[in-house]
Order: sequence, then structure tokens, then C-alpha cells
Amino acid sequence: MKDIVELLANEGTIWHFIPPRAPNFGGLWEAAVKSAKTHLVKVVGNSTLTFEEMTTLLSQVEACLNSRPICQLNDNPDDLFPLTPAHFLIGEATMIIPEPDHENTRLSALDRWTLVQKMTQHFWKRWSTEYLQGLQRRQKWQKSSMSPDVGQLVIIKENDLPPAKWLLARILELIPGPDKAVRVVKLKCKSSILTRPINKIILLPRDIKLHEDAHEYLMVGGKNKVLGGRNVGAVSATAQ
Repeated sequence: MKDIVELLANEGTIWHFIPPRAPNFGGLWEAAVKSAKTHLVKVVGNSTLTFEEMTTLLSQVEACLNSRPICQLNDNPDDLFPLTPAHFLIGEATMIIPEPDHENTRLSALDRWTLVQKMTQHFWKRWSTEYLQGLQRRQKWQKSSMSPDVGQLVIIKENDLPPAKWLLARILELIPGPDKAVRVVKLKCKSSILTRPINKIILLPRDIKLHEDAHEYLMVGGKNKVLGGRNVGAVSATAQ
């Protein structure tokens, strides 16, 4: 611990702490914890899990939360790997071994592993949908929203992705309509080129200012509060 403190001090790291007994100052990460707990309670429901099963579920939920893209990792146009909260915890993105979709699977009382995987998939679908919707702030028609740029890293909204998996792409071409407004874009994924309307993509911020603007609504509340904001808000199952 002493070595870490000395290393950070030599790097010029400056720490900012909230006042004691003032959790309202940490609204961003408190909203993150609330969002995770809300979906976790609904997913588990009345099921009774053993300690090992609950630990497994929390570890996979943690991987889902810390897999969310924050911004692009570098300026390489061929690199589709984003910066995630997991990079600050373990130095790389989290991974979950893909499992078959258990949404419509009929479970027996003895198939406990499938039960935990079904809960993880259910949590992922609920939380990821809310998270992406929170990133797409709707502007009034009289106010123009942030327009995409060629080469910008984006998240493509897809319904059937496994937990902790995000479909990322870079914008190849903007396709304007008759009124010169861009409503369709051509995207380059890892192995294919897709065409999508802009309401099916989420722009990742290109700098810290845009990142703050994209998540500023978290500071003033709202029914659906999601993970993000000025703080990375990495979630550890052992710390919560």
C-alpha cells in the first residue's frame, strides 16, 4: 500500500474527497449502486441462493457493470476497443464466457448453474437497455443535438447480445436526407459494414467535456439513473 501511495504521489495524483457523512455529494456513484441493486432485487425475486451461487451472480453482474464503454481508448481508426471501468481495476476489459440464451428455458430444482446464468442474462437485458436509453438524451426539436462525425466510435443498439458484450463500430459515412439532416450512417464493425439510423447508435464522447455533457443529467436526478459521469464509478462486488 505504501508503494502505491508513493507511486501516485510521484505521478502528481491529486485526491478529492467528499465531506464526511455527506453521501448526497456522491450522487453519481450512489445512483450507480441504486441502479444495480434495483435490477438485482427484481432479478433474484423470491429465489433462495446459496453463498456460492450469490457470489457467482454478483461476480458476473460486476463484470457487466464494469464492461460499459466510457470513451475510445486511442485514436487508431482500426481499434474498436473502448476504455471501460475494468481498465482501472484490472488493467483490461472484463470477459464473461458466453452461455446459451436461457430466457425460455424451463428449469429444474437441481439445475442451479442454469438458474444463476438465467438471472445474469435477465439482469444484463434490463440494465443495459436502461443504460443505453440514459445515454441517448432526447433534445427538444428546436434545439439541435450533437451530430456524429466520420471516424467517431459508437455503440450499436442490438437486442440479443450476451452479457458484457457491446457492439462497437466507427462511422464510415454520413448519409443526409433531403433537408441535409443526417439520420442514417454507414458503420464499420470488426468484420462487416452496416447501415443504421442514428437513433440506433450511441455516440461515445471524444473528450472529457463531451463525456461530462453526456452524463450531466445524472447530477439533477431523473427516474432512471444509470452508471457513468465524471467519475469512472467502477463497481466491485466485494466492495459493495
